[in-house]
Amino acid sequence: MEESSLTCTICLERFKYPVTIPCGHTFCKLCISKHWDQTEQGGPQSTSFNCPMCKKTFASRPTLNRNVSLSVLSEVAANSAVERRSCTECRADRAGDGSEELCPRHQKPLIFYCRSDRICVCCVCSVKECKDHDKVLAEEERTDREEGLKKKGMETEKCIEDTENKIQVLSENIHEAKVSLQQTSQWVTAKFSQLLKVLTEKQEVTQSFLVQQQDSTVAQAETRLSDLQEKLKQLRELQEQISSLCTLSDCQLIQESSLVEVPRMGLVPVEVTVNLQEKLNPVTDVLSRISKLVCEDLDKAVYAAVSHHKEGSPQDKRPTLAVVPSPATPPYPTGKEGLIQYRCSLTFDPRTANAHLMLSHNNQRAEHLISGPHPVPADEARFDHTWQVLCSESLTHGRHYWELEVSKPWALVGVTYPGIPRKEKSRTSMLGMNKQSWSLQLNERQVTAWHGRHGEPVTAEMQLNKRPLRIGMLLDYEEGTLAFYGENQVKLHAFHCVFSHELYPACWIGEGVSVTLCPM
Repeated sequence: MEESSLTCTICLERFKYPVTIPCGHTFCKLCISKHWDQTEQGGPQSTSFNCPMCKKTFASRPTLNRNVSLSVLSEVAANSAVERRSCTECRADRAGDGSEELCPRHQKPLIFYCRSDRICVCCVCSVKECKDHDKVLAEEERTDREEGLKKKGMETEKCIEDTENKIQVLSENIHEAKVSLQQTSQWVTAKFSQLLKVLTEKQEVTQSFLVQQQDSTVAQAETRLSDLQEKLKQLRELQEQISSLCTLSDCQLIQESSLVEVPRMGLVPVEVTVNLQEKLNPVTDVLSRISKLVCEDLDKAVYAAVSHHKEGSPQDKRPTLAVVPSPATPPYPTGKEGLIQYRCSLTFDPRTANAHLMLSHNNQRAEHLISGPHPVPADEARFDHTWQVLCSESLTHGRHYWELEVSKPWALVGVTYPGIPRKEKSRTSMLGMNKQSWSLQLNERQVTAWHGRHGEPVTAEMQLNKRPLRIGMLLDYEEGTLAFYGENQVKLHAFHCVFSHELYPACWIGEGVSVTLCPM
């Protein structure tokens, strides 16, 4: 190997940290840097960066990139030579730069990574100790390790996102569970509050059971929530550790990155199951039977006794017991006169009406146009794909009764929570086909009650050939009852549940069908 090929043409010494400029010539980094520094000191008018050998000029000061091949050749030649000469200025530049780590044995740059020994080595080590080992440039190994850290960081980020979503879902479910447990507690309390004093002790026992169930259910869910929050904290700490590793030197990053492991997330259920209603079914059944026995049978017996003894004693004229609400025995009088006292006035909400539905008669009549949709303004409340419309009035407490006329049996009538899907193009957004709504379906063959996509045929007789069909609905919010009535106040069906949000009367209307809210 010719000595001149390894010599810098500026300092005339063997290359120390050789760099190649755009024209292809190679110099010591410090030598060419000083050459261009002197050019800059001449002022803006004389600034012209050129090659000392070919005199080629460059518009701006070129970036200096290390010539790795010449670096290796220079180091090998230096080790085999009897006398070594070093470029003092180049050594000072390398030491002062602080950008490279030196081999503690040979004081040479650690430019290789030995995968067999898992350490960074200099060119001398690579020839002597690591001759037949698997070696790569340290810069290449760093790039591979950084890519690995990047993937681990993305995996950690996904784990954080999944954990945050689980925390949100679990928090919402805990809130819903508390609401459901509170409403069940209120219903049981209302039952016990109107029974005889002899049941007071049983009421306290049952109420204590409800509190224990609530504490147990919420405590278990909150424990899971705490576990998820702790895992989220660990993941964030790991993310900070990964970020700090990227600032380390090559050797430190390579050594410590292999210790980074993303912890595996165990399965933490986010559902909060509330099966309190099922556990209390035996209690509620007994309460309903006692209520009927005390409040209906006893009331009839007292009335019969008083009617036979109009001049009876003051004791016989004591007030009858209040009727305890029960899903099986509605506390309100039957017949038109009994229902009319709960009448309410309703109107359809134009903002919610599908484009196929035309409202008229002061928004008390909705008709499905056969001619197709008509232009309507865009609105978040509107049903875009489902032929539905809600009423403007919300029902949140008390008892409410209303009637409507359906021109022919191709409709769904009922009530819904405000959160019913309005933009989806599927059956699940129809009234009664989801857990947020309850409906009565009218068609030519039969009548079906729907809730949560579960249909139950109505056995009560109804003249489906009569036009129009008149349907009455009674909502008892506190009792959790929605009852449907046909002609002559014949009860068709009743839903029983614990309502948790405001309810809106609603209709799904088939083609060529009109629905009219009847004035009371």
